[in-house]
Amino acid sequence: MSYLLRLVVPDRPGLLGAVATALGVAGIDIVSVDVLERGGGVAVDDVVVDLPRDRLPDSLITVAQTVPGVQVEALRPFHGPLDTHRELDLLEALARAAEGTAVKLLAAELPRVFHSGWAAVVRADGEVLAASDAAPRFEDVPLPWLPLSSPRLLPSEDDWLPERWREMAIEMMAAPFGDPATAVVLGRSGGPVYRRSELLRLAHLTGIASTVAHLPPV
Repeated sequence: MSYLLRLVVPDRPGLLGAVATALGVAGIDIVSVDVLERGGGVAVDDVVVDLPRDRLPDSLITVAQTVPGVQVEALRPFHGPLDTHRELDLLEALARAAEGTAVKLLAAELPRVFHSGWAAVVRADGEVLAASDAAPRFEDVPLPWLPLSSPRLLPSEDDWLPERWREMAIEMMAAPFGDPATAVVLGRSGGPVYRRSELLRLAHLTGIASTVAHLPPV
């Protein structure tokens, strides 16, 4: 079983290596590491690990926090393939996509790029242009944040969210796609919350994707 650990680590040489060593000693294999943010003396890292069948998920927290100063911000199961060049692969796939299929491809592949649960491409009038597996239904949900002129975090406590979505603690972020009335939305239940660095990556990627997919720029 694979899990995603989000760690807040003192930004000092060797600290992430110390975490890797502690996990390795415990028999836990690291599959990938993404550095999300650095600043204020700390780094935020997403670490995907393979957990042996005889180990409980909570042991990941215990092991990681044996390293002084390390905090586990979130732990959740991780599903899907990993690829260190996933953003480039997505853009190449969009460039090769047949006419009319690029938006569906984008929604299907973005969760893998951002370690998210789902993605959807929605319009201000409620139309859903594309959605990945596990995406919630947007058709009857008011979207007061559309039109969208710039990328935006959509925290799980926002008033516009349906009650069930808030109960599921769905964290989301959105970026304009092609025009302000259309947005790409990414979500995951139970956290971790999206960081501003992830939001900026999404805005950059969707901006390129709209060009590659031959959509009019925002």
